[in-house]
Order: sequence, then C-alpha cells, then structure tokens
Amino acid sequence: MTDLTLIIPAKKEKESLPKVLQSLEYLNHKIIVSLPKNDLETINSVKNFNILIHEQMGKGYGNSITEGINKCSTKYFCIFNADGSFEYKDLEKMLIKCKNNDFVFASRYLSGGGSDDDTIITYIGNKIFSLIGRLLFSLNLSDILYTYVLGKTSKFKELNIKSNDFRFCVEFPIKIEISKMNYASIPSYEKKRIGGKKKVNELKDGFLILSEIIKLFFKSKIFRKKIID
Repeated sequence: MTDLTLIIPAKKEKESLPKVLQSLEYLNHKIIVSLPKNDLETINSVKNFNILIHEQMGKGYGNSITEGINKCSTKYFCIFNADGSFEYKDLEKMLIKCKNNDFVFASRYLSGGGSDDDTIITYIGNKIFSLIGRLLFSLNLSDILYTYVLGKTSKFKELNIKSNDFRFCVEFPIKIEISKMNYASIPSYEKKRIGGKKKVNELKDGFLILSEIIKLFFKSKIFRKKIID
C-alpha cells in the first residue's frame, strides 16, 4: 500500500488517536493527521509516531480533510477516522476495488456491514439523506454520511470541494456523481469509538447538510440548462 496515504482529521482525540496509529503501524502506507494547531494535547499524544502532522489553516471537519488531501502526494488517499470506529482491515479491499473506480465508499448498510456506534437519530437521518441523494442526483450510495472513503487523489482535487464543516459529507459524493466519476461501495462494520465525544450536532448539522443538498441540486440544474442551451 505504498501508493496510499491515510488522511486522519482529528480534534481533541488524545485518547483514541494514539491507539488508532498503533493499530496501523504494520501497514506500509503514509499517514497525514490534520488537526487545529491549538489542539496541543492531541499533537503531543502522537508526535512520536512516523506520521505527517498537518496544522489546519482553516477550521472545520471538511476543511481538515480537504487540506489533508491537498498535502497528499500518493496516487490514492483514504479518509480514516481518529476515533477508532473504522475497520482498517477493509483498506486492502477498498484499494483493490479502486483500481477500476475513482472512489470506493464503505457502507454500514450493505449486507455484511453494521455499526456499534450508530444512534437511532443518525441512522434515520442517514437513511433520509441517502434517499434524497438517490432521488435528486441518482446517487447510488446507501450510506451517504459515512466518510470512510478511499479514492484517487487527482480525482478528488478536480472536485473543488468548498464545504468546511459536515456539509462535506454530501458535497463530496454529490459532486462525484455530477462529475460522472466512477465509484463503488463495499460493506463495512463501524466499531464503537475508543474515546472522546462525537463532534456532530445532529439537528444543526442535519439542517446544514439538507441545505447543502438543496443548493447543489439547483446549481446542477442551472449547470445542465447552460449545457443544453
């Protein structure tokens, strides 16, 4: 996996991130941890690992991922959570599948997948947003908000992602579909996070995500109309 860089967005993950990095040490890949420069506790907890620590210029979850991928020099990248919930054993399967696709999404809701960390609110919300994605964009994803994604670095940079917060979760796959890039999914099992707290505000971020989907829908309609005209 020398062509793969794991992009780990982190914020206040001193409990979990060192354990995650320990579990990944035997794999032959690069790791970029992207986090706020004032998160000294997390930085100090991982400074002895063989990784690149990227201090964010901007703010937010989406910005952390985008800045991290922009620092990536390998052919492939993979967004990997700092909380220990992602199954690292799926990396090889995703990389193999990405040979014939631009992106590969992990899904908790395909047969063989599951979750120990999903709540009833996040489950219902994800199902609704995934359905909206299918209806408005023909997006063939069962788990639109799950950002365990492996892809080709050059293709991501073509997408010009703008979202700095959790709206990234829908802007990313929707722009892939609008751009007619190739993508696939595999089942994956989400583990219980090791420590720390979820950063998602279910109501606030849910509203932002819905507004982003609507905005992208109307932008895509305008774009398609210009092409036809």
